[in-house]
Amino acid sequence: MCNVCGCGESQIEAHSHEHHHVTDAPSTTETPQTVVIHHHYHHQGDVHHHVHYTLPAGMQPAMADIPPHHNEHQPEQLTGGDLHYGKGEAQVHVSGVSQRQLLTLEMDILGNNNHLAAHNREHFIENQQLVLNLVSSPGSGKTTLLTETLMRLKDDYACAVIEGDQQTSNDADRIRATTVPAIQVNTGKGCHLDAQMIHDAYHQLGLNDAGFLFIENVGNLVCPASFDLGEAAKVAILSVTEGEDKPLKYPNMFAAAELMIINKIDLLPYVDINIDDCIINAKKVNPTIKVIKLSAKTGAGMDAWLNWLTEHLQQLSIKV
Repeated sequence: MCNVCGCGESQIEAHSHEHHHVTDAPSTTETPQTVVIHHHYHHQGDVHHHVHYTLPAGMQPAMADIPPHHNEHQPEQLTGGDLHYGKGEAQVHVSGVSQRQLLTLEMDILGNNNHLAAHNREHFIENQQLVLNLVSSPGSGKTTLLTETLMRLKDDYACAVIEGDQQTSNDADRIRATTVPAIQVNTGKGCHLDAQMIHDAYHQLGLNDAGFLFIENVGNLVCPASFDLGEAAKVAILSVTEGEDKPLKYPNMFAAAELMIINKIDLLPYVDINIDDCIINAKKVNPTIKVIKLSAKTGAGMDAWLNWLTEHLQQLSIKV
């Protein structure tokens, strides 16, 4: 199983072994950087899954600059006997891999995705397309919000959607039912979309008209936070059923987002959440984050969301 988000469950037999290699992973100046280490388990056939380890934004380590950590595999002892493995230069613990190795690997794995993300962004800007990366945990209501949004936009603007999930085309089918073009990207055991996936899907859609391209990322509040797809902005969607502490539990996601949508406000009479505290917590990790409260089911607050969208599209056209 993925050490971070549980995205790659596998049945591992006794006597299987593992080794590590790295693949390209992205970062931007706005978002933290991520190390991706692939773990391969071999026993009566190959099983493959991967995990992601977040590094601080802007870190450019060199071997000579990284001091050795003699006790780097020991977690920090917190109050009440709790353990914290997020300390050290890499801010993550990987059994058998030193902080020095993690930071060195980080230097090698970011270039390709960053290059592809920049290439994607050039296409988007040239075609005057506002591209938004919708991120959230599973069940936040991303797809329902997206279908309602498209029904209100599609007669006035060109719209398209790239759907990300591990399996099925269920969400893409829901989008296509609105008559808006959509393409499904299934990641298998992967827990996020990357710039290469977006590049391939974008060109398959054949988009040329100015308008909106929505990327609905895999439901996950960890890995998608660090992966630049070439989007103009990340939009974090949080359901009222998830509680007010999610921005503090998953700070990288909300730090990377320009906008937080608090969805399903029609359920407020039935759930225990303090929305004011939720907004305060989000601003603790991202003081500039904007917040919109809405219900995709009842339509409450949808006008504020649509206004945000059209204003950002207009700003894009002015810049171009």
